[in-house]
Amino acid sequence: MKKAAIYGQSYAISSEKEIKTLLHVLNKNNIEFYIENDFYTLLRDHKVLDNTYNSFSSFQDLDSTFDIMFTIGGDGTFLRSVTHIRNLDIPILGINTGRLGFLAIVAKDMIEESIELVIKGDYSTQERTLISVKTTPETTDFSELNFALNEVTIAKKNTTSMIGVKTYLNEEYLTNYWSDGLIIATPTGSTGYSLSCNGPVILPDSKNLVITPIAPHNLNARPMVISDETKIALEVNSREKDYLISLDSRVTTVPKNTKIFIEKTNFTIKSILPKNQSFLKTLRSKLLWGEDIRNKTNL
Repeated sequence: MKKAAIYGQSYAISSEKEIKTLLHVLNKNNIEFYIENDFYTLLRDHKVLDNTYNSFSSFQDLDSTFDIMFTIGGDGTFLRSVTHIRNLDIPILGINTGRLGFLAIVAKDMIEESIELVIKGDYSTQERTLISVKTTPETTDFSELNFALNEVTIAKKNTTSMIGVKTYLNEEYLTNYWSDGLIIATPTGSTGYSLSCNGPVILPDSKNLVITPIAPHNLNARPMVISDETKIALEVNSREKDYLISLDSRVTTVPKNTKIFIEKTNFTIKSILPKNQSFLKTLRSKLLWGEDIRNKTNL
């Protein structure tokens, strides 16, 4: 590892130690690094930085010479960093200074150890599927950033009434979900909003997507796992004149006559797993699966 990018969205006094630890390890190992410009300004304003450093502003400032991107924050920060990387194939390592942390897996007390492992090459990468959205008529808000790593969500707006979401898989009619909305989640997103709506947990390298209704009116409407090669088309029936589409944390309003087309992107995002981490360990830790008095073993 010779060149790195660093991305964060906000500064908190509680994370100052972790930021300084990351910079110390990179400097100690003579690794060139660039800090995202808005984050860099925050750190300078709060006098966290002792020196001046290189910075970058957008996707256009990055290229394939970068070996890694570090994110400092929670899963939301990790998701936002994807908009900078896109199809550049730069792997991401998330340092968790936020809350839950399914994507930002490096705990505060493991930063130095984890980065040293990555520098030594003691890590693996997981390729994570993304999904893209096209609409008819075209939605200008998603003309450039039309992809999501976690999920695409269709939701009602300004109403307590249900919406109907007609769903087609590979041009074949599936059903009309009468609900508060519909989630199309990737394996990465299966531990997010979809999980809160009773969707299944899917391993990151699974070649699947999950369709999860939000508060469905029909009790027999259940989450459905499909191949990630499936092309999905959606039509919304609403009493209101418009509804919401969200791609991860990016939300826009569209007219109710808008048709939505969802499919897998032709690129993936790589996340880094140091040898001291694994997805199953993360599940046990975050979902408290080991917190059973009968499981007092060395897991």
